[in-house]
Amino acid sequence: MPPRRATVRATSAETVLAYAFDAEAFTATEAIDATGLTRSTVLGACAELVRLGWLRDLDDARAAGEYQKGRPARRYALDPDAGVVVGVDAGQHRVAALVADLRGTVLARAEGALGDTGLDVPVRLGVTADTIATALAGAGVDPERVLVTVVGVPAPVDATGASPADGGFWDAMNPGFRGVVGHGRVVVENDANAAALAEGPSSGDASFAALLSGERFGAGLVVDGSLLRGARGGAGELRVLDLVDGVGSSNGIGRTARDLVRAARDAGRIGPGSLLDAGVSADGEAGPGAAEVFAAAALGDPVALEVVDRLGDRLARVCVLLASLLDIDRVVVAGAIAEAASGVIDRARAHLAAWAYDPTPEVVASRLGGDVVVLGALASALDTVRADPLGFPLPARTAAAV
Repeated sequence: MPPRRATVRATSAETVLAYAFDAEAFTATEAIDATGLTRSTVLGACAELVRLGWLRDLDDARAAGEYQKGRPARRYALDPDAGVVVGVDAGQHRVAALVADLRGTVLARAEGALGDTGLDVPVRLGVTADTIATALAGAGVDPERVLVTVVGVPAPVDATGASPADGGFWDAMNPGFRGVVGHGRVVVENDANAAALAEGPSSGDASFAALLSGERFGAGLVVDGSLLRGARGGAGELRVLDLVDGVGSSNGIGRTARDLVRAARDAGRIGPGSLLDAGVSADGEAGPGAAEVFAAAALGDPVALEVVDRLGDRLARVCVLLASLLDIDRVVVAGAIAEAASGVIDRARAHLAAWAYDPTPEVVASRLGGDVVVLGALASALDTVRADPLGFPLPARTAAAV
Protein backbone atom coordinates (compact mmCIF):
# COMPACT_ATOMS: atom_id res chain seq x y z
CA MET A 1 0.00 0.00 0.00
CA PRO A 2 1.44 3.47 -0.91
CA PRO A 3 2.23 5.84 1.99
CA ARG A 4 -0.72 7.88 3.23
CA ARG A 5 -0.44 11.56 2.30
CA ALA A 6 -0.18 13.95 5.25
CA THR A 7 -3.11 16.17 4.34
CA VAL A 8 -4.85 18.69 6.62
CA ARG A 9 -7.93 16.45 6.62
CA ALA A 10 -5.89 13.41 7.64
CA THR A 11 -4.21 15.41 10.41
CA SER A 12 -7.59 16.54 11.72
CA ALA A 13 -8.91 12.99 11.64
CA GLU A 14 -5.83 11.78 13.50
CA THR A 15 -6.34 14.47 16.14
CA VAL A 16 -9.98 13.55 16.68
CA LEU A 17 -9.18 9.84 16.70
CA ALA A 18 -6.44 10.35 19.30
CA TYR A 19 -9.06 12.06 21.48
CA ALA A 20 -11.56 9.24 20.86
CA PHE A 21 -9.08 6.62 22.09
CA ASP A 22 -9.07 8.27 25.52
CA ALA A 23 -12.72 9.39 25.66
CA GLU A 24 -15.94 7.53 26.13
CA ALA A 25 -18.95 8.72 24.12
CA PHE A 26 -18.46 12.36 23.12
CA THR A 27 -20.16 15.17 21.24
CA ALA A 28 -18.61 17.38 18.61
CA THR A 29 -18.56 20.23 21.14
CA GLU A 30 -16.55 18.11 23.58
CA ALA A 31 -14.11 17.16 20.81
CA ILE A 32 -13.79 20.84 19.83
CA ASP A 33 -12.96 21.80 23.41
CA ALA A 34 -10.41 18.99 23.70
CA THR A 35 -8.67 19.44 20.33
CA GLY A 36 -9.01 23.15 19.53
CA LEU A 37 -10.31 22.36 16.03
CA THR A 38 -13.24 24.18 14.48
CA ARG A 39 -16.75 22.74 14.50
CA SER A 40 -16.80 22.11 10.75
CA THR A 41 -13.38 20.43 10.93
CA VAL A 42 -14.44 18.17 13.80
CA LEU A 43 -17.72 17.21 12.13
CA GLY A 44 -15.91 16.45 8.91
CA ALA A 45 -13.28 14.39 10.71
CA CYS A 46 -15.95 12.46 12.62
CA ALA A 47 -17.85 11.72 9.43
CA GLU A 48 -14.66 10.45 7.80
CA LEU A 49 -13.78 8.28 10.79
CA VAL A 50 -17.29 6.80 10.85
CA ARG A 51 -16.96 6.02 7.15
CA LEU A 52 -13.59 4.34 7.71
CA GLY A 53 -14.95 2.30 10.61
CA TRP A 54 -12.97 3.85 13.48
CA LEU A 55 -15.91 5.66 15.11
CA ARG A 56 -19.51 4.76 15.79
CA ASP A 57 -22.24 7.33 15.23
CA LEU A 58 -24.35 6.91 18.38
CA ASP A 59 -27.83 8.05 19.38
CA ASP A 60 -27.97 11.81 19.78
CA ALA A 61 -27.61 13.32 23.25
CA ARG A 62 -31.36 13.83 23.67
CA ALA A 63 -32.09 10.17 22.94
CA ALA A 64 -29.36 9.20 25.40
CA GLY A 65 -30.98 11.32 28.12
CA GLU A 66 -28.05 13.74 28.32
CA TYR A 67 -29.64 16.74 26.57
CA GLN A 68 -32.76 18.68 27.44
CA LYS A 69 -33.21 21.79 25.25
CA GLY A 70 -32.35 23.00 21.77
CA ARG A 71 -30.96 21.05 18.87
CA PRO A 72 -29.72 17.61 20.01
CA ALA A 73 -25.97 17.04 19.65
CA ARG A 74 -24.66 14.08 17.71
CA ARG A 75 -22.56 11.66 19.73
CA TYR A 76 -19.62 9.52 18.70
CA ALA A 77 -17.40 6.85 20.23
CA LEU A 78 -14.41 4.78 19.25
CA ASP A 79 -15.51 1.43 17.84
CA PRO A 80 -13.40 -0.93 19.98
CA ASP A 81 -14.24 -3.78 17.60
CA ALA A 82 -12.86 -2.01 14.54
CA GLY A 83 -9.81 -4.24 14.83
CA VAL A 84 -7.91 -6.29 17.36
CA VAL A 85 -4.32 -6.53 18.56
CA VAL A 86 -2.34 -9.58 19.66
CA GLY A 87 0.41 -9.78 22.26
CA VAL A 88 2.69 -12.83 22.40
CA ASP A 89 5.28 -14.03 24.89
CA ALA A 90 7.44 -16.45 22.88
CA GLY A 91 9.67 -17.72 25.68
CA GLN A 92 12.11 -20.60 25.59
CA HIS A 93 9.75 -23.09 27.23
CA ARG A 94 6.24 -21.76 26.59
CA VAL A 95 4.26 -19.42 24.36
CA ALA A 96 1.36 -17.28 25.59
CA ALA A 97 -0.92 -15.10 23.44
CA LEU A 98 -3.56 -12.50 24.28
CA VAL A 99 -6.12 -10.98 21.92
CA ALA A 100 -7.62 -7.60 22.84
CA ASP A 101 -9.90 -4.99 21.33
CA LEU A 102 -8.83 -1.38 20.75
CA ARG A 103 -9.71 -0.42 24.33
CA GLY A 104 -7.31 -3.06 25.59
CA THR A 105 -10.05 -5.39 26.81
CA VAL A 106 -8.69 -8.93 26.65
CA LEU A 107 -10.96 -11.14 24.54
CA ALA A 108 -9.09 -14.45 24.75
CA ARG A 109 -5.89 -16.10 25.97
CA ALA A 110 -4.05 -19.20 24.79
CA GLU A 111 -0.87 -20.97 25.83
CA GLY A 112 1.37 -23.49 24.12
CA ALA A 113 4.10 -25.64 25.66
CA LEU A 114 7.59 -25.92 24.17
CA GLY A 115 9.24 -27.90 26.97
CA ASP A 116 12.73 -28.88 25.89
CA THR A 117 12.05 -28.14 22.20
CA GLY A 118 12.30 -24.34 22.48
CA LEU A 119 15.61 -24.26 20.62
CA ASP A 120 14.15 -26.22 17.68
CA VAL A 121 13.24 -23.39 15.32
CA PRO A 122 10.51 -25.16 13.26
CA VAL A 123 8.84 -26.36 16.46
CA ARG A 124 9.11 -22.91 18.02
CA LEU A 125 7.57 -21.17 15.03
CA GLY A 126 4.83 -23.79 14.71
CA VAL A 127 3.82 -23.61 18.38
CA THR A 128 3.78 -19.80 18.23
CA ALA A 129 1.54 -19.76 15.14
CA ASP A 130 -0.77 -22.40 16.63
CA THR A 131 -1.05 -20.54 19.94
CA ILE A 132 -2.01 -17.30 18.21
CA ALA A 133 -4.56 -19.16 16.07
CA THR A 134 -6.08 -20.72 19.19
CA ALA A 135 -6.36 -17.34 20.89
CA LEU A 136 -8.03 -15.78 17.85
CA ALA A 137 -10.46 -18.69 17.61
CA GLY A 138 -11.24 -18.30 21.30
CA ALA A 139 -12.03 -14.64 20.73
CA GLY A 140 -14.14 -15.47 17.68
CA VAL A 141 -11.99 -13.13 15.61
CA ASP A 142 -11.13 -13.46 11.93
CA PRO A 143 -7.31 -13.14 11.52
CA GLU A 144 -7.96 -10.44 8.90
CA ARG A 145 -9.10 -8.13 11.72
CA VAL A 146 -5.70 -8.20 13.45
CA LEU A 147 -3.98 -4.84 13.11
CA VAL A 148 -0.75 -5.54 15.03
CA THR A 149 0.90 -8.62 16.51
CA VAL A 150 3.79 -7.97 18.93
CA VAL A 151 6.01 -10.95 19.79
CA GLY A 152 8.24 -10.72 22.87
CA VAL A 153 11.40 -12.85 22.70
CA PRO A 154 14.33 -13.52 25.09
CA ALA A 155 16.94 -11.85 22.88
CA PRO A 156 18.07 -8.30 22.13
CA VAL A 157 16.04 -6.81 19.28
CA ASP A 158 16.95 -3.81 17.13
CA ALA A 159 14.64 -1.32 15.45
CA THR A 160 14.05 -3.66 12.51
CA GLY A 161 13.02 -6.58 14.74
CA ALA A 162 16.26 -8.51 14.23
CA SER A 163 18.61 -9.91 16.88
CA PRO A 164 22.43 -10.02 16.68
CA ALA A 165 23.57 -13.33 15.24
CA ASP A 166 25.24 -15.32 18.00
CA GLY A 167 25.16 -18.76 16.40
CA GLY A 168 23.07 -20.10 19.24
CA PHE A 169 20.42 -18.98 21.70
CA TRP A 170 19.52 -15.59 20.22
CA ASP A 171 19.27 -17.05 16.72
CA ALA A 172 16.85 -19.70 17.97
CA MET A 173 14.76 -17.30 20.06
CA ASN A 174 14.25 -14.82 17.22
CA PRO A 175 14.40 -16.88 14.02
CA GLY A 176 12.07 -14.58 12.07
CA PHE A 177 8.39 -14.43 12.97
CA ARG A 178 7.15 -12.14 10.22
CA GLY A 179 6.93 -14.87 7.64
CA VAL A 180 5.08 -17.21 9.98
CA VAL A 181 2.81 -14.98 12.07
CA GLY A 182 0.92 -13.39 9.22
CA HIS A 183 -1.62 -11.36 11.17
CA GLY A 184 -1.44 -7.60 10.60
CA ARG A 185 1.79 -5.77 11.18
CA VAL A 186 4.24 -8.03 13.05
CA VAL A 187 6.60 -6.40 15.55
CA VAL A 188 9.30 -8.32 17.46
CA GLU A 189 10.26 -6.95 20.88
CA ASN A 190 12.71 -7.95 23.58
CA ASP A 191 10.85 -9.70 26.40
CA ALA A 192 12.33 -7.57 29.19
CA ASN A 193 11.44 -4.39 27.29
CA ALA A 194 7.89 -5.71 26.99
CA ALA A 195 7.90 -6.37 30.74
CA ALA A 196 9.01 -2.78 31.34
CA LEU A 197 6.09 -1.50 29.26
CA ALA A 198 3.73 -3.58 31.40
CA GLU A 199 5.29 -2.38 34.64
CA GLY A 200 5.38 1.29 33.65
CA PRO A 201 1.91 2.28 34.93
CA SER A 202 2.64 0.95 38.43
CA SER A 203 6.04 2.67 38.60
CA GLY A 204 4.80 6.17 37.84
CA ASP A 205 7.60 8.65 37.22
CA ALA A 206 10.32 6.42 38.64
CA SER A 207 13.33 5.38 36.62
CA PHE A 208 13.27 1.61 36.95
CA ALA A 209 14.41 -1.77 35.71
CA ALA A 210 11.95 -4.58 35.04
CA LEU A 211 14.22 -7.51 35.86
CA LEU A 212 13.11 -10.86 34.44
CA SER A 213 14.52 -13.27 36.95
CA GLY A 214 13.48 -16.88 36.30
CA GLU A 215 15.80 -18.85 34.03
CA ARG A 216 17.97 -15.87 33.22
CA PHE A 217 18.35 -12.23 34.16
CA GLY A 218 17.33 -9.66 31.58
CA ALA A 219 16.36 -6.05 32.23
CA GLY A 220 13.97 -3.65 30.56
CA LEU A 221 15.29 -0.19 31.46
CA VAL A 222 13.19 2.96 31.78
CA VAL A 223 15.21 6.10 32.58
CA ASP A 224 13.58 9.52 32.89
CA GLY A 225 10.44 8.12 31.29
CA SER A 226 12.14 6.65 28.23
CA LEU A 227 12.67 2.97 27.43
CA LEU A 228 16.34 2.39 26.64
CA ARG A 229 17.07 0.17 23.65
CA GLY A 230 20.50 0.82 22.17
CA ALA A 231 21.54 0.69 18.52
CA ARG A 232 21.38 -3.11 18.41
CA GLY A 233 18.66 -3.50 21.04
CA GLY A 234 21.21 -4.62 23.63
CA ALA A 235 20.37 -2.23 26.48
CA GLY A 236 19.57 -4.37 29.53
CA GLU A 237 21.05 -7.55 28.04
CA LEU A 238 22.89 -8.99 31.04
CA ARG A 239 25.44 -11.44 29.64
CA VAL A 240 27.93 -9.03 31.22
CA LEU A 241 27.06 -10.69 34.55
CA ASP A 242 29.57 -13.37 33.56
CA LEU A 243 32.21 -10.83 34.64
CA VAL A 244 30.58 -9.60 37.86
CA ASP A 245 32.18 -10.93 41.03
CA GLY A 246 29.75 -13.00 43.09
CA VAL A 247 27.32 -13.43 40.19
CA GLY A 248 29.32 -15.08 37.41
CA SER A 249 26.53 -15.66 34.89
CA SER A 250 23.17 -14.33 33.74
CA ASN A 251 21.37 -17.34 35.22
CA GLY A 252 18.26 -16.19 37.03
CA ILE A 253 16.80 -17.04 40.42
CA GLY A 254 15.02 -20.21 39.33
CA ARG A 255 17.94 -21.76 37.49
CA THR A 256 20.46 -20.77 40.16
CA ALA A 257 18.25 -22.24 42.89
CA ARG A 258 18.34 -25.61 41.11
CA ASP A 259 22.11 -25.40 40.66
CA LEU A 260 22.75 -24.57 44.32
CA VAL A 261 20.51 -27.37 45.57
CA ARG A 262 22.17 -29.83 43.22
CA ALA A 263 25.58 -28.83 44.57
CA ALA A 264 24.36 -29.26 48.15
CA ARG A 265 22.95 -32.68 47.31
CA ASP A 266 26.21 -33.76 45.65
CA ALA A 267 28.02 -32.69 48.82
CA GLY A 268 25.72 -34.87 50.94
CA ARG A 269 24.24 -31.90 52.80
CA ILE A 270 20.54 -32.67 52.19
CA GLY A 271 18.99 -35.03 54.68
CA PRO A 272 16.19 -37.53 54.01
CA GLY A 273 12.72 -36.08 54.41
CA SER A 274 13.79 -32.59 53.37
CA LEU A 275 11.69 -30.90 50.68
CA LEU A 276 15.00 -30.49 48.89
CA ASP A 277 15.20 -34.25 48.50
CA ALA A 278 12.48 -34.22 45.81
CA GLY A 279 13.18 -36.19 42.65
CA VAL A 280 11.23 -33.81 40.40
CA SER A 281 10.48 -30.13 40.94
CA ALA A 282 7.04 -28.53 40.79
CA ASP A 283 7.84 -27.23 37.29
CA GLY A 284 8.84 -30.69 36.02
CA GLU A 285 12.62 -30.23 36.15
CA ALA A 286 14.84 -33.01 37.50
CA GLY A 287 15.49 -32.46 41.21
CA PRO A 288 14.02 -29.75 43.45
CA GLY A 289 13.50 -26.28 42.05
CA ALA A 290 12.81 -22.78 43.32
CA ALA A 291 9.33 -23.68 44.62
CA GLU A 292 10.77 -26.42 46.83
CA VAL A 293 13.58 -24.14 48.02
CA PHE A 294 11.17 -21.40 49.07
CA ALA A 295 8.82 -23.85 50.77
CA ALA A 296 11.70 -25.51 52.62
CA ALA A 297 13.08 -22.13 53.71
CA ALA A 298 9.68 -21.21 55.16
CA LEU A 299 9.97 -24.38 57.30
CA GLY A 300 13.44 -23.39 58.50
CA ASP A 301 15.46 -25.89 56.44
CA PRO A 302 19.08 -24.72 56.92
CA VAL A 303 20.23 -25.55 53.39
CA ALA A 304 17.20 -23.82 51.87
CA LEU A 305 17.80 -20.74 54.05
CA GLU A 306 21.41 -20.67 52.87
CA VAL A 307 20.29 -20.93 49.23
CA VAL A 308 17.77 -18.10 49.70
CA ASP A 309 20.47 -15.91 51.22
CA ARG A 310 22.86 -16.62 48.37
CA LEU A 311 20.12 -15.86 45.86
CA GLY A 312 19.44 -12.60 47.70
CA ASP A 313 23.14 -11.70 47.57
CA ARG A 314 23.17 -12.45 43.85
CA LEU A 315 20.06 -10.34 43.22
CA ALA A 316 21.46 -7.46 45.28
CA ARG A 317 24.68 -7.40 43.23
CA VAL A 318 22.65 -7.20 40.02
CA CYS A 319 20.62 -4.35 41.51
CA VAL A 320 23.77 -2.46 42.51
CA LEU A 321 25.15 -2.81 38.98
CA LEU A 322 21.96 -1.45 37.42
CA ALA A 323 21.61 1.39 39.91
CA SER A 324 25.25 2.43 39.69
CA LEU A 325 25.19 2.61 35.90
CA LEU A 326 21.76 4.19 35.43
CA ASP A 327 20.84 5.89 38.72
CA ILE A 328 17.50 4.09 38.74
CA ASP A 329 15.05 4.37 41.61
CA ARG A 330 13.55 0.87 41.54
CA VAL A 331 14.18 -2.69 40.45
CA VAL A 332 10.97 -4.63 39.78
CA VAL A 333 11.66 -8.36 40.04
CA ALA A 334 9.41 -9.71 37.29
CA GLY A 335 8.30 -12.98 35.77
CA ALA A 336 6.51 -16.05 37.08
CA ILE A 337 8.96 -16.41 39.95
CA ALA A 338 8.46 -12.90 41.36
CA GLU A 339 5.63 -13.54 43.82
CA ALA A 340 7.18 -16.69 45.27
CA ALA A 341 10.61 -15.05 45.63
CA SER A 342 9.62 -12.67 48.43
CA GLY A 343 12.22 -14.25 50.74
CA VAL A 344 14.96 -13.68 48.16
CA ILE A 345 13.88 -10.07 47.73
CA ASP A 346 13.93 -9.57 51.51
CA ARG A 347 17.49 -10.90 51.64
CA ALA A 348 18.51 -8.67 48.72
CA ARG A 349 17.15 -5.64 50.59
CA ALA A 350 19.10 -6.64 53.69
CA HIS A 351 22.33 -7.00 51.70
CA LEU A 352 21.78 -3.65 49.99
CA ALA A 353 21.18 -1.95 53.33
CA ALA A 354 24.43 -3.38 54.69
CA TRP A 355 26.60 -2.38 51.74
CA ALA A 356 28.18 1.03 51.29
CA TYR A 357 26.78 1.67 47.83
CA ASP A 358 24.71 4.65 46.80
CA PRO A 359 22.23 5.03 45.22
CA THR A 360 20.45 1.98 46.59
CA PRO A 361 17.36 1.14 44.54
CA GLU A 362 14.03 0.04 45.96
CA VAL A 363 13.55 -3.67 45.18
CA VAL A 364 9.95 -4.85 44.74
CA ALA A 365 8.13 -7.84 43.30
CA SER A 366 5.98 -7.45 40.21
CA ARG A 367 2.28 -8.06 40.67
CA LEU A 368 1.79 -9.23 37.08
CA GLY A 369 3.15 -12.75 37.52
CA GLY A 370 4.04 -14.91 34.58
CA ASP A 371 1.98 -12.81 32.16
CA VAL A 372 4.14 -9.70 32.48
CA VAL A 373 5.75 -10.17 29.04
CA VAL A 374 2.56 -10.98 27.15
CA LEU A 375 0.79 -8.05 28.83
CA GLY A 376 3.66 -5.77 27.82
CA ALA A 377 3.52 -7.09 24.26
CA LEU A 378 -0.19 -6.33 24.19
CA ALA A 379 0.45 -2.79 25.50
CA SER A 380 3.09 -2.32 22.80
CA ALA A 381 0.62 -3.46 20.13
CA LEU A 382 -1.96 -0.93 21.31
CA ASP A 383 0.69 1.82 21.40
CA THR A 384 1.69 0.93 17.83
CA VAL A 385 -1.88 1.36 16.62
CA ARG A 386 -2.37 4.60 18.52
CA ALA A 387 0.87 6.07 17.16
CA ASP A 388 -0.46 5.99 13.57
CA PRO A 389 -3.99 4.56 13.47
CA LEU A 390 -4.86 5.75 10.00
CA GLY A 391 -1.84 3.88 8.71
CA PHE A 392 -3.83 0.71 9.41
CA PRO A 393 -6.57 0.19 6.85
CA LEU A 394 -9.46 -1.58 8.52
CA PRO A 395 -10.92 -4.74 7.00
CA ALA A 396 -13.50 -3.80 4.38
CA ARG A 397 -16.33 -5.63 6.11
CA THR A 398 -15.70 -3.71 9.35
CA ALA A 399 -15.88 -0.34 7.66
CA ALA A 400 -18.91 -1.33 5.60
CA ALA A 401 -20.78 -2.53 8.64
CA VAL A 402 -20.72 0.86 10.36
